[in-house]
Amino acid sequence: MDKIAYTAMKAGCRGYFTVMNAGSKLMNLPEPQFIMGRGCCSRIPEAVRACGIKKALIVTGPVVGKLAGRPIMDKLRAEGIDFEVFDQVESNPTDVTAQKIGVLYKAAGCDGFLAVGGGSPIDVAKAAAITLAYPNRPLSKAEGYFKVLRRLPPIIAVPTTSGTGSEASMVTVITDKQRSYKFCITDPSIMPKYAIVDPELVRTTPPGMTAATGMDVLTHAIESYVTWTYNTNQTNRYCEEAAIKVFKYLERAVSDGNDMEAREMLSIASCKAGRAFTKTGLGYVHAIAHKLGGLYNTPHGLANAVILPIVLEDYGSNVHPQLAHLSEICGIMNTGSDAEKAAAFIRAIRDMNKRLNIPTGFDFIKPEDIGTIARWAVKEGNTSFAVPVIYDVERCRHVVNRIVAEA
Repeated sequence: MDKIAYTAMKAGCRGYFTVMNAGSKLMNLPEPQFIMGRGCCSRIPEAVRACGIKKALIVTGPVVGKLAGRPIMDKLRAEGIDFEVFDQVESNPTDVTAQKIGVLYKAAGCDGFLAVGGGSPIDVAKAAAITLAYPNRPLSKAEGYFKVLRRLPPIIAVPTTSGTGSEASMVTVITDKQRSYKFCITDPSIMPKYAIVDPELVRTTPPGMTAATGMDVLTHAIESYVTWTYNTNQTNRYCEEAAIKVFKYLERAVSDGNDMEAREMLSIASCKAGRAFTKTGLGYVHAIAHKLGGLYNTPHGLANAVILPIVLEDYGSNVHPQLAHLSEICGIMNTGSDAEKAAAFIRAIRDMNKRLNIPTGFDFIKPEDIGTIARWAVKEGNTSFAVPVIYDVERCRHVVNRIVAEA
């Protein structure tokens, strides 16, 4: 892209998000009612009744449904609460799955969702709710901001991983199965009514998944923190608290899944980061990670962990002040210039990835897909997020090539 075209694109993006930021200050964005702490999943029937749900559709995955899902179902039965179950959510849920859930919801006579699992069940429950409001419209038509704006069935989110923050956000990420295209929908109507965050449900999460989802939390915190606009004192505080907790507790949780202090602190960090990014948006780490998830079914947290240091290095001086402050409060480097402290912070991310056995890059990205990944990521990054650096396709291709080269 030549200089004039890039300048015009940058001005358009900055102008759009300036207007959006001004508008957001006039909106009272919703938040879920939080029920948090060890053993709090026993209060799920309380939340179901508070939402006025007579028959819940439990949305979960095949493994979680047999583990965390079973005692939850037993509790609902004991309380006389009726429910139906959909337990075939995949790791990167698709629009087809959302449609199937919507069909089951109507056929079973349900009037609310209980999403139990990681980000995938929570995200697809949100998407299924949208299909009920727009039965004849493809989900992809809701991509972007504020394209639902209808009252939807209540959603109660019960996370069983500490990572996505979907239980605390008005965002859902879904894959268009036909195009292998992963996209974001952001709308206040899909915010869960309740978020029931019980660290006991995370106790059996395997080490690899604990590591990847924990790095997902860190990515949410950092991308929210360095966004070009939308930040508030509150979102910055949430990001700082989440980042501190990840550096302090993630490796403890990976090495000992029964370390319940670490599990609880990571659950809190996930919620904090989720509450931040639902107001600020994210950035190019997520934009690229979403495309890898759609094309190759790459686990989302793993993709973010690998891409995060590469994108932060590419952003350069545009994010040095924010990363320098994170370096200080996370106890990584307290002296030196902003550039030196930012570099130390990125090295700390790389070092933690290494200790967690997370790779430095991906060798499965096909050369013929790099252009498509770059185009799709630029579309998402520049239209959905107030990114600190405006990419054109060529710059994004360079970053994707680095992801391959560093494998």
